[in-house]
Amino acid sequence: MDTADTVNIALVGVGNCASSLVQGVEHYRDGDAPGLSNPVCAGYPISRVRFTAAFDVARAKLGRDLSEAIWTAPNNSRKFADVPRLGVPVVEGVLADGVGPGSAALVEPRGGATPGDIAAHLKETGSNVVLNFLPTGAQRATELYAEAAIEAGCAFVNCMPAVLARSPEWRGRFAAAGLPLVGDDLKSSFGATLVHRALVEALTGSGVRLTGGHQLLGGGNMDFVNLEDPARMKGKKATKATGAGTATHVGAQYLPFLDDRKVAYIRLDGEGFGGSPLELELRMVVEDSPSAAGNALDAARHARAALEQGAGGLLEEVSRTLMKAV
Repeated sequence: MDTADTVNIALVGVGNCASSLVQGVEHYRDGDAPGLSNPVCAGYPISRVRFTAAFDVARAKLGRDLSEAIWTAPNNSRKFADVPRLGVPVVEGVLADGVGPGSAALVEPRGGATPGDIAAHLKETGSNVVLNFLPTGAQRATELYAEAAIEAGCAFVNCMPAVLARSPEWRGRFAAAGLPLVGDDLKSSFGATLVHRALVEALTGSGVRLTGGHQLLGGGNMDFVNLEDPARMKGKKATKATGAGTATHVGAQYLPFLDDRKVAYIRLDGEGFGGSPLELELRMVVEDSPSAAGNALDAARHARAALEQGAGGLLEEVSRTLMKAV
């Protein structure tokens, strides 16, 4: 297959989100099936999506084929597809602030690579879209991978809350390089933020004055281990609060028995006609990582199309549709 006609994805972070994405490409490769919103996006069907590179800092994943690394602990995402050997070894990435204090003991971190090393590997493997799945709070590591993407001539999709698309400096750097940027913080196809915002819009559109709200989350994957750190949770709160339309308290709790499931409790308080009190409470349970994979696929395909068209800088419409904070 001509690589000019393919979406060649380099994964930064081989965790649960990467696992669901890799499985999804295999699951949907032959075309339409339930759960996939866009079998073809920006002119690219799933059959033209390839994984060409993968970076991580967990010792147990390094050197393994991507098809094996997605099942390596502490990954615990649901298996829904058999993935054949891909011929894509997981290579040592950049550490910086990519591993939080709560998760360091679980992954035996390494990470001696430099942005130059990353850029060289991207070029060598023919990657054209870098998909960032680093943990919340990995601001410096995200910036180093963004530097590598620019050096290698790749589009960059920031699926995490690190400030990149919201940074005038980084938007300017990608624009100057003529490279697409999508971000920040990927929306789930069906997640707590989507439901929360839909409820806010429905209530305020009916004249309700919201006085406060809560979004409390529980999960058993590494994202929730990471969010036990208050400093890292701060970044997550910033993207979840964007567009909420009311003062909202956001909290997260690591609950190991849930594995990759996420339980969300949403509460909204307000005043209706005549100042009458209103209380709304909702509980939802979703598989956390698969719910984000569809939007990640769309973001990568949009980025690839923009790269082919020579469109550099922030892809605003794509980012507003697929990301939580722009």
